[in-house]
Amino acid sequence: MGSNKLPTDFELQQCIDADAVFQSAQTAAKHLGINPSTYRHRVYLAKNKGLVSKKAPPVIDKSTELRRLENELKQAQKESADSKKIKEIIGDIATKTANMKPPKWMEAKPAIPHSSGIPTLFLSDLHWGENVRPSQINYVNQYNLQIARERLKNCVDSAIDLLKIISPKMEYEGIVVALGGDMISGDIHEELAESNDLPTIPTVLDLLNSLASALGHLADIFGNVFVPCVTGNHGRNTKKIRSKDRHHTSFDWLLFQLLARHFENDKRLTFFIPDGSDASYRIHSTKYVLTHGDQFRGGDGMIGALGPIIRGDHRKRSRNGQIDLSYDVMICGHWHQYMHLTRLIVNGSLKGYDEYAYTNNFGFEQPQQALWLTHPKHGITFRMPVYVDRDRAAPKTAWVSIPK
Repeated sequence: MGSNKLPTDFELQQCIDADAVFQSAQTAAKHLGINPSTYRHRVYLAKNKGLVSKKAPPVIDKSTELRRLENELKQAQKESADSKKIKEIIGDIATKTANMKPPKWMEAKPAIPHSSGIPTLFLSDLHWGENVRPSQINYVNQYNLQIARERLKNCVDSAIDLLKIISPKMEYEGIVVALGGDMISGDIHEELAESNDLPTIPTVLDLLNSLASALGHLADIFGNVFVPCVTGNHGRNTKKIRSKDRHHTSFDWLLFQLLARHFENDKRLTFFIPDGSDASYRIHSTKYVLTHGDQFRGGDGMIGALGPIIRGDHRKRSRNGQIDLSYDVMICGHWHQYMHLTRLIVNGSLKGYDEYAYTNNFGFEQPQQALWLTHPKHGITFRMPVYVDRDRAAPKTAWVSIPK
């Protein structure tokens, strides 16, 4: 049972003196050796009695406070030095790409009459450099650097062919190419470090060449290219994925910056590389948020990844609504399963089925990436997967079978 004993005037005076000295109730209460709620109540009573602070000896531990201020200064200087180093290496590209305004062709009224909309090609989970051995997965897939290069080229060419079917004259204002993370395999697991085709940094440079070629080709075809980018979990150089400074510990982020620097003088391409884990942008009247998807965890029996993704989308919508960043459609990768729902798009992977999926009895899925159109009035209209294996053999069955 708590005590109903009223505090003495001495105790009230102690609290009002501490209130004048300390900047927080927690610190003052700790100094006096009482509960913070008790401290606040006594300050309230002291003020109602008209008590004022008296001149008292200093109660701040100056040496502790000085060390705290010195540590804060060192941290600020370190962050400033880190930013300066990054700027020296990459120039001011990092600042520009993090604070980019969407190009007008994405939001303005279409200049092309009866426009079919603006296409989005979603490239994520390339896992560049990973080696998937066919003998370990019943020969249903194979992946290495050479196959990755071929699949990325096939993906871009197939996307262009599909969009030509919708608009033979290719009457599009431009194209959005979303880069959704896990662009490289990385060496976050011992088995990856041992089996990857190349170490991480040469892998980044190899992918840089292929992506630069792909984006340049798309710019030649569509004229305008908008490239929102977020980092994944595989490209990190830390043991665990970080919430603070996630981008500066990711080789995905380095790859994006090198791409932006490569196209710095090409006004056809606009890169958006935010500092956080999400990229919010609008195509005409449809608002998107791009995230990698590693923040959604767990699984739900028969429905698999859909449960945690739907719950994660619900939480993100709630959070974004509170900070004036509401969105219509969330797009994410990470799960290597192509799903296109009304308010949610989950990407497949360029890598395709691997040893991890096989060992865990996950359903087979062909390597694929997502492609869709955003109409000025109707939002998402045409939606289609882009299969990236050019010569996948079809089952040898008769076109029609009539029982005798």
